[in-house]
Amino acid sequence: MRTSVRRPAATSIAVLAAVSLSATAALAASGTVNTSGLPLTVRSGPGTGYSAVGSLADGTGVTISCQTIGSTVTGTYGTSAIWNKIGTGRYIADAYTYTGSDGFVAPLCTDGSTTHIGNDYPYSGATGGVDPWNFYKGQCTSFAAWRVTRTLGLPFHNYYKGVHWGNAINWDNAARSAGISVTSTPRVGDIAVRNSGTWGHVAYVEKVNADGSFVVEDYNHVRAYTYGYWTATRGTGSNQFDQFIHFK
Repeated sequence: MRTSVRRPAATSIAVLAAVSLSATAALAASGTVNTSGLPLTVRSGPGTGYSAVGSLADGTGVTISCQTIGSTVTGTYGTSAIWNKIGTGRYIADAYTYTGSDGFVAPLCTDGSTTHIGNDYPYSGATGGVDPWNFYKGQCTSFAAWRVTRTLGLPFHNYYKGVHWGNAINWDNAARSAGISVTSTPRVGDIAVRNSGTWGHVAYVEKVNADGSFVVEDYNHVRAYTYGYWTATRGTGSNQFDQFIHFK
């Protein structure tokens, strides 16, 4: 899997700044509990590790004020890390909630734990061609470049600060050469780097959990040329990352 282009970027920063989409819903949403008969546990926070504060009967309608990322749950609607806030200190797993969508349908909860998660990548569905940051569309490096430019507001590209960033496996070394901090501890807004495999992998750190795991957004990992968000840990395995670039 080739992940970068070995020639200077031709697109100006003005064009980069012009690419801006919003994935966050603007209003609260409605949902229906679907557990195939069993009551659904309501938690005090977005995860199965939070205390139970009640339950809802199968078929109960709910108003979802906002959504956030928590522990991964497998339920009626597949596997999801999205949790729906239905009141103060009341969260239910989206995997057991019918909303008409597998993604976000309500605003992101503004508790400081989640920032811009969502598939706002402007080349969703692309499987080739060169993006404005001089990486191949649909690859993890292209999505990470989009996150760095859009979320962090940096004029990032494949030759940022005079360094060739190249394939994902080279990004931590490129960052060091460019004078950018790289550590072994994740922080929200970092680019996580996995140095194993032929090409490596990069992802955007969206949330850091209390147990040391962290939620990432990426492309071309969960499925080929497809957006994903999932919970990772530190290490060198296929679902792990060992280096974290602190762009800011």
